[in-house]
Amino acid sequence: MGSTADKAKGMVNEAAGKVKQGVGRATGNRDLEAKGAAQELKGKGQKTIGKAKDAVKKAANL
Repeated sequence: MGSTADKAKGMVNEAAGKVKQGVGRATGNRDLEAKGAAQELKGKGQKTIGKAKDAVKKAANL
Protein backbone atom coordinates (compact mmCIF):
# COMPACT_ATOMS: atom_id res chain seq x y z
CA MET A 1 0.00 0.00 0.00
CA GLY A 2 1.32 3.45 -0.85
CA SER A 3 1.89 6.30 1.51
CA THR A 4 -1.12 8.24 0.25
CA ALA A 5 -3.43 5.26 0.76
CA ASP A 6 -2.07 4.74 4.27
CA LYS A 7 -2.67 8.38 5.16
CA ALA A 8 -6.18 8.35 3.64
CA LYS A 9 -7.21 5.18 5.47
CA GLY A 10 -5.74 6.62 8.62
CA MET A 11 -7.82 9.75 8.32
CA VAL A 12 -10.98 7.70 7.75
CA ASN A 13 -10.30 5.44 10.73
CA GLU A 14 -9.44 8.38 12.94
CA ALA A 15 -12.65 10.20 12.04
CA ALA A 16 -14.83 7.10 12.41
CA GLY A 17 -13.24 6.40 15.78
CA LYS A 18 -14.04 9.88 17.01
CA VAL A 19 -17.66 9.48 15.90
CA LYS A 20 -17.95 6.11 17.67
CA GLN A 21 -16.49 7.61 20.83
CA GLY A 22 -19.00 10.46 20.72
CA VAL A 23 -21.95 8.15 20.17
CA GLY A 24 -20.69 5.86 22.93
CA ARG A 25 -20.42 8.78 25.35
CA ALA A 26 -23.84 10.13 24.40
CA THR A 27 -25.55 6.77 24.84
CA GLY A 28 -23.53 5.60 27.83
CA ASN A 29 -22.15 2.68 25.81
CA ARG A 30 -18.64 2.25 27.17
CA ASP A 31 -17.90 -0.64 24.80
CA LEU A 32 -18.61 1.52 21.74
CA GLU A 33 -16.60 4.35 23.23
CA ALA A 34 -13.63 2.02 23.77
CA LYS A 35 -13.89 0.62 20.24
CA GLY A 36 -13.93 4.17 18.92
CA ALA A 37 -10.80 5.05 20.87
CA ALA A 38 -9.04 1.96 19.50
CA GLN A 39 -10.09 2.80 15.94
CA GLU A 40 -8.86 6.38 16.35
CA LEU A 41 -5.47 5.11 17.53
CA LYS A 42 -5.34 2.72 14.57
CA GLY A 43 -5.97 5.67 12.26
CA LYS A 44 -3.22 7.71 13.85
CA GLY A 45 -0.86 4.78 13.39
CA GLN A 46 -1.79 4.42 9.73
CA LYS A 47 -1.16 8.11 9.13
CA THR A 48 2.23 7.82 10.82
CA ILE A 49 3.15 4.88 8.59
CA GLY A 50 2.17 6.89 5.52
CA LYS A 51 4.33 9.80 6.63
CA ALA A 52 7.25 7.46 7.30
CA LYS A 53 6.92 6.00 3.81
CA ASP A 54 7.03 9.52 2.38
CA ALA A 55 10.19 10.25 4.35
CA VAL A 56 11.84 7.07 3.06
CA LYS A 57 10.92 7.96 -0.54
CA LYS A 58 12.36 11.45 -0.12
CA ALA A 59 15.56 10.09 1.39
CA ALA A 60 15.92 7.54 -1.43
CA ASN A 61 15.56 10.26 -4.07
CA LEU A 62 18.40 12.39 -2.69
